[in-house]
Amino acid sequence: MTTIDPVRLLADLIACPSVTPASAGVFDVLEAALVPLGFVVTRLTFDGDGSYPVENLFATRGQGGRHLLFAGHTDVVPPGDLAQWASDPFEPTIRDGRIFGRGAADMKSGVAAFVAACAAAPATGTISLAITNDEEADGINGTDKLLAWAKAQGHVFDFAIVGEPSATITLGDSIKVGRRGSLNGRLVVTGVQGHVAYPEKARNPLPVLAQAVLALSGKLDDGNAQFPPSNLEFTSLDVGNETTNVIPASASARFNVRFNDSWTPEALESSIRAELDEIAAEMECSIVFEVSGRPSRSFLSPLSGAVETLCTTIAGVTGKRPELSTGGGTSDARFVAAYCPVVEFGLPGQTMHKANESVALDDVTGLTALYAAFIRDYFA
Repeated sequence: MTTIDPVRLLADLIACPSVTPASAGVFDVLEAALVPLGFVVTRLTFDGDGSYPVENLFATRGQGGRHLLFAGHTDVVPPGDLAQWASDPFEPTIRDGRIFGRGAADMKSGVAAFVAACAAAPATGTISLAITNDEEADGINGTDKLLAWAKAQGHVFDFAIVGEPSATITLGDSIKVGRRGSLNGRLVVTGVQGHVAYPEKARNPLPVLAQAVLALSGKLDDGNAQFPPSNLEFTSLDVGNETTNVIPASASARFNVRFNDSWTPEALESSIRAELDEIAAEMECSIVFEVSGRPSRSFLSPLSGAVETLCTTIAGVTGKRPELSTGGGTSDARFVAAYCPVVEFGLPGQTMHKANESVALDDVTGLTALYAAFIRDYFA
């Protein structure tokens, strides 16, 4: 029986400088680990739709029975200022019981742990892995297209785990069972340019914009049992005015809304427009909405069935049931949710995207054990 050391595999993955979209040999490492475990590995490159070409990997083992999918990404964000790192970000370094390197937390550890778990707990059903190298940037030629390809090949998934960092403090203390939707907007208020000494000959758009910012900002609802409140945050205010004696002709603002399942994007847009109409009845305003993090809708996986099995597995190993969370930003789970129930379950992510990114060695082996236990329980 083939065994895999998840820490060694993680180190090999970190050593590949796979900054989006450069795969940098990371799929060679994964294929070499998966093939001896009986996986059939397919590597696909997708391109087009205004984005760069991306290499992806799909691996599957077994036929019939329940079909478990593991989804994740091997691409990482740039390391930033190397002077802030105590060691080379792409030379995996172990010290003080931790492994350091870019991607250690987000999320090469999750990938390494799941592959090692597949070696430790052979399944009686079907296991597949959908791994992309484009999650941290555009996300256009990655998981979205990879899963569409898999469906066209006849793959039907029953449950999925995305190995993103999900724990808050300790391994297994939290899993994500859903995500809020995300919607961007740009508001433009048009006035009449003029000299500040003659305000009666101009129409200043800034007071109206300020009213709109105050009126629209903040919570849109009180949340519910599964989701935190929907929230609108303005992220920039712009007039492009370089002088102090000119009333600007227009002023604009950008905002983002993270919304729960009380809203659809269409209902949200309609509500914001209605409130804006009341504020700016006497001045021209325009607003353009843009989807952020396709698809923009929220999702929530059923909390029974496989989710309950996972919670029971985690509690059996750690002694405590995980918190069921829907907080945070977007992830590729939003694409997976269109095909089957999905959760995000991985390591604590306090260091992700930071200099000296690292994870505890015990957490890497612990996550491997949890994945293996769940595979056994899921297919039991």
